[in-house]
Amino acid sequence: MGRLVHFEIHVDDMERAKKFYGEVFGWTFEDWSEYAGMPYFGAVTGDANEMGINGALMQRQGAAPQFGQALNGYACTMGVEDYDSTETKILKLGGKLALPKYALPGMAWQGYYIDTEGNTFGIHQPDKNAK
Repeated sequence: MGRLVHFEIHVDDMERAKKFYGEVFGWTFEDWSEYAGMPYFGAVTGDANEMGINGALMQRQGAAPQFGQALNGYACTMGVEDYDSTETKILKLGGKLALPKYALPGMAWQGYYIDTEGNTFGIHQPDKNAK
């Protein structure tokens, strides 16, 4: 079975990225650089008893994606309890809007952003009344 078990976010500035994801989503980080042979920080994204996966921030090995280019890879989407307050944190901490909040009718609110490192990610707030 091909279940997703880990993700990696490529970053230019490790401390800036740790601050962004730590303050927006409450992630904590563990230094795994010794194992990876490069700056590499494991991202603990939530309680081990909750649904979801952990991942890592890794030092970017090439050029950052250009703003406005088509997505080449996977976009991770984080579940949030309050879409609007999360968006406020994202923008305050240097993130940019990629695709504004929209309804997945009867399911949730969804939108996409660009992090401080130029990567696209989504946020998703379940709401059966979304329309």
